Amino acid sequence: MMTTTVLTYLALLVAGSYLCLYRLARGPTAPDRTVAIDILGINLVGFCALLSIWTGEDFYLGVALAWALLSFLGTLALAKYLEGKEFDE
Repeated sequence: MMTTTVLTYLALLVAGSYLCLYRLARGPTAPDRTVAIDILGINLVGFCALLSIWTGEDFYLGVALAWALLSFLGTLALAKYLEGKEFDE
């Protein structure tokens, strides 16, 4: 039962990732592409969490936490760049 549930959620994450890749390729503006990249990072964190549940290994949760932090910092940096500010402001 748990395997079926995890595989269903993995399939939903894959479908969401494809939609984000479409928005990344077609997004008319840079902020649209930024949001798509951020959501792809969230999907990757979800993949890691589901793999942790499925395998029983806690290593994947550490990877998910590190990816979430790096994704957040990358989004902040890109937002500052798109706004035209320097990194030290």
